[in-house]
Amino acid sequence: MLQQIENITTSVADAAWGPWLLILLLGGGTFFLIRTRFTPFRFLPHAIALISGKHDCSDDPGQVRHFAALSTALAGTIGMGNIAGVALAISIGGPGAIFWMWITAVLGMATKFFTCSLAVMYRGKDSAGELQGGPMYVIREAMPKRMHFLAYMFAAVGLIGCLPALQSNQLIQIIRDLIIIEQGWLSRDADPFGVNLACGAILAGITAGVVFGGIKRVATVASKLVPSMTLLYLGAVVVAVIVNAERVPDVLSLIVTDAFTGEAAAGGSVLAMILYGVRRGAYSNEAGMGTESLAHGAAQTKEPIREGLVAMLGPIIDTLIICTGTAMMILLSGVWENNDAAGVTLTAHAFSSLLGPIGTVIIFVCVLSFSATTIFTYSFYGAQCTGFLFGAQHKHRYLWVYVSFILVASVLSIDAAVNLIDASFALMAIPTMISALWLAPKVTRAAQIYWQQLEAQK
Repeated sequence: MLQQIENITTSVADAAWGPWLLILLLGGGTFFLIRTRFTPFRFLPHAIALISGKHDCSDDPGQVRHFAALSTALAGTIGMGNIAGVALAISIGGPGAIFWMWITAVLGMATKFFTCSLAVMYRGKDSAGELQGGPMYVIREAMPKRMHFLAYMFAAVGLIGCLPALQSNQLIQIIRDLIIIEQGWLSRDADPFGVNLACGAILAGITAGVVFGGIKRVATVASKLVPSMTLLYLGAVVVAVIVNAERVPDVLSLIVTDAFTGEAAAGGSVLAMILYGVRRGAYSNEAGMGTESLAHGAAQTKEPIREGLVAMLGPIIDTLIICTGTAMMILLSGVWENNDAAGVTLTAHAFSSLLGPIGTVIIFVCVLSFSATTIFTYSFYGAQCTGFLFGAQHKHRYLWVYVSFILVASVLSIDAAVNLIDASFALMAIPTMISALWLAPKVTRAAQIYWQQLEAQK
């Protein structure tokens, strides 16, 4: 049964992530950059000022402040995509895949500026009368009726795409590999099914205690955990890079040169490497996938462009900084060349190789925190999709399904978990990108007015 699930998810993911999606995501991001003439990049310092709370107003519509919205979105993106996803990118696509993750991040900044501005610009009320944001509301509120099927498409696929497949799977994997097996409680050759299921049950219980509190409780947890764990993770990376500073130029050169040769990629295909790099980059920063709009759409603001600027910080922190840090650890340690480990375990071996036992402790604590906050955040995303499709009164039913799925994810293979999410994200990108491209002129006009107001205040 599990093997059949893996085969099906692999086939669907491979079909969904074809060259056409590469054109939609990279081409769309390039269009957004050209459309704004890189202007939003000039206002990144202003975005940092926004998350500090200088422009917050308690009377503005929305549910959470700018910082909480960004923390919630980062909680959804900083997780297994940065740790296990990078390891998979290098193992399958080679070091060059990291370069294409960088490209995805830069273009993703422009994409997020548009999608998250729209999420605030065209918020709609759910069946309970509460203001909500996200691609489905943008499509319903701003696009012709003949295009409304895209809103239902996004929400329907989002029910699957927001399930905690990879996060739960990899969190339980690192608990099993770094604690249970290392302590001798389970041999490496033993069937881990029972242990995985038990760990899944514990994780499901903890998750239930948080997710039924709604976006405010999720945002509170994310605001406390994400910044501190990010600093801890990056601190470890900085130490390792300083100690191995003489090898850093060679590693960076390897990433860039391999990006155009594909020599280390599976099958030696440059196109396959680019596709996989974009695939992992898209999962990491979620630009164009639409999930980030669900978090930023809850921001307490009446200025859509402000939230678009705040959202642009996401790919910088998530992909350009944290994913690069993970890649540096794996490539500096050399574990990717002669190690059979996959996903998060490969990253754990890199930390252990470069930093010793303390590296193992750091990676375990960070994975535990990042995975947990991602799981909490995705529950909100899925509940939003449920509320749109079936009514806000049914959100709690999805949360029970969500919590129960953690048990399923605990016994899936890593390939099945990754492919399930990849396939869903690819299908979610279609309505998200179409709506953003369709409504781009609205964002451009609003941005010009906002830039003028900022310039007038100087």
